[in-house]
Amino acid sequence: MSGRQHGSGENWLWGVHAVAAALANPKRKLTRLLGTRNGLDRLGQIQARGEVVEPSAIDALLPRDAVHQGLAAQFEPLPSVQIDDLIEGECRRIAVLDQVNDPHNLGAIFRSAAAFGFGGLVLQTRNAPAITGIVAKSAVGAIETVQECRVVNISRALEALNDAGYHTVGLAGAGESSIEAAVSGAGKLAIVLGAEGPGLRPGVAKACAELARIPIAADMESLNVSNAAAIAFYEAVRNG
Repeated sequence: MSGRQHGSGENWLWGVHAVAAALANPKRKLTRLLGTRNGLDRLGQIQARGEVVEPSAIDALLPRDAVHQGLAAQFEPLPSVQIDDLIEGECRRIAVLDQVNDPHNLGAIFRSAAAFGFGGLVLQTRNAPAITGIVAKSAVGAIETVQECRVVNISRALEALNDAGYHTVGLAGAGESSIEAAVSGAGKLAIVLGAEGPGLRPGVAKACAELARIPIAADMESLNVSNAAAIAFYEAVRNG
């Protein structure tokens, strides 16, 4: 067992991809950049803004088992985004997460959203993880390009999206449509995913314009939510 001290990692991002992407984001305000000599060298010209430290100094700031690759940076939080900002900003593809609470899954969904052109990700203000360094590391920089929107009520957010002309598709094993058919031809689309196990809450499912399923083998109950998100996002691009 390691005898090193570890911190909470609050407001810190770590790892080469997450730190480099945040430094390249003009909306970010850097507070502090720490790195080993090798870690800072991987940032190129940005390295002059960093403090050279030993790996143990970074370990002391971050949670245990944080794979920081010799880099950690502290930033002020990104400006908040409202559902109206996504609508008025003509964000054509949006993902909505109903109480998905695993930070690794959340980071993976951010990554898939960026890969397939989903510009916004809607989360509840409660019952959803904060965008921590763990999420950012899993997202591999995608938290800088996909806008995070927090809402009090997911069902009301879906009503606003419906009213704005989005086709809101909830993923559910009991959905009558296939995901391919549900997203086909949608000019503006919101894909809604529920937590692993419970899935979509009844009120959230009811607020969706359509419920769709991903066809999987009969002997498998479900997919990991981040895998399901990637498949649904891909189908949206392929059939949009």
